[in-house]
Amino acid sequence: MEGKRNILTDSYGREHRYLRISLTDRCNLRCTYCMPEEGIQLTPKSHIMTYDEIYGIAKTFVDHGVTKIRLTGGEPLVRKDARIIMEKLSTLPVELAITTNAVLADRFIDVFKACSIRNINVSLDSLDPVKFGKITRRDFFDKVYSNIRLLAENEFNVKINVVLIKGFNDNEIVDFVNLGKELPVNVRFIEFMPFDGNRWKLDKLVSLEDILLNVSNVFPQQDIVRMEDAKNDTSKNYKIKGYNGSFAVISSVSNPFCGTCNRLRLTANGRMKNCLFSAGETDLLTSYREGKDISPIIENMVWEKAKVRGGMNTLEKLKEPKLHSQNRTMVAIGG
Repeated sequence: MEGKRNILTDSYGREHRYLRISLTDRCNLRCTYCMPEEGIQLTPKSHIMTYDEIYGIAKTFVDHGVTKIRLTGGEPLVRKDARIIMEKLSTLPVELAITTNAVLADRFIDVFKACSIRNINVSLDSLDPVKFGKITRRDFFDKVYSNIRLLAENEFNVKINVVLIKGFNDNEIVDFVNLGKELPVNVRFIEFMPFDGNRWKLDKLVSLEDILLNVSNVFPQQDIVRMEDAKNDTSKNYKIKGYNGSFAVISSVSNPFCGTCNRLRLTANGRMKNCLFSAGETDLLTSYREGKDISPIIENMVWEKAKVRGGMNTLEKLKEPKLHSQNRTMVAIGG
């Protein structure tokens, strides 16, 4: 690490400008791919970052070049001081966004607008209320769907995140694409990824190829338009001619985008992760509470980032349970 360079640049030359901050490991849903059936051991409140600590640590990242912050959970809106956190972070020179399950979104419309939050990702894995109940273990489908429409009506940029699981909801791909006929939303199909406790198997994967085959079986090829992806985009974007909305595929498993990754993560208990797939973490909160400069810790963690998927650079390694079971559950990392 000789010579001058930005501390957010890793050993492969990737510059990290995007920070995802988990506000809590608590959630009002119990999605099967995110939380183990038995639940998780919740982090004691004293170990969770306060709103001032979230702001202070985030400001350190921003001072070194982060330009976008996304708030995640658990479910970020269940946190009692969520409004205060959004208001404080909105004073930083960044694009502020949020990922939510939308159960409580109607209560925060004015807060989102006041904090200039325009980009809202909503998790929704089935358009069938019965299936929704099975995967979330809760009966909130009508609330979530009505809040998605409410967000769209208020002209937020809404992305709907759909985790596809073979044999469960892969028969709804076209139904989700057809949401864009009326609603100006971007539906993003996400490949099922391995995390501790979610019983991941490769044969549950619905790949990029599978998704596009489903779509092309229904829509004429000339009506499926490949869109230009944004820089550092994790998704491959498409549009059906004449539709208000679009759809995309995030192929983290079958076709990873690690070469252009610009993302870092901060867990609710103040631990930094340089990759979603990596079990490695570094404690920032303890040093911050001791008044120490956390910049060198951030620099070391960024520099050590693996080239591909936290070191799992082949499908064979992904199949090895001991490699991905050492990682946190998804709810404890932050979506």
